[in-house]
Amino acid sequence: MKLAEANIQKALNQLNVKAVPAGHPMEAKFCETFGEHTFFLDAEGLSVIEPVGTVSEEQPTGQVVKLASWLDTTYTQLMVQEPEFTETFIVLGRAA
Repeated sequence: MKLAEANIQKALNQLNVKAVPAGHPMEAKFCETFGEHTFFLDAEGLSVIEPVGTVSEEQPTGQVVKLASWLDTTYTQLMVQEPEFTETFIVLGRAA
């Protein structure tokens, strides 16, 4: 899912990741492969956040889903993998 800017900031504050900027050439490639999402990169690889419910009625949550892993220690090549639902959850705002 594409996240609203406020939720991208919430994800950046809760995780050690970088968001792939909208309009970046790699974002278009990732969208072709994985569909419309907000993509994040970290030391593990490429991931997205999928909604999973709420902590409370006012705090929707998302689960980090890993889509690709780095093939090298210089972080220049990704290998696509089966989506892996991680044990990492974040609190989102209402407009996800």
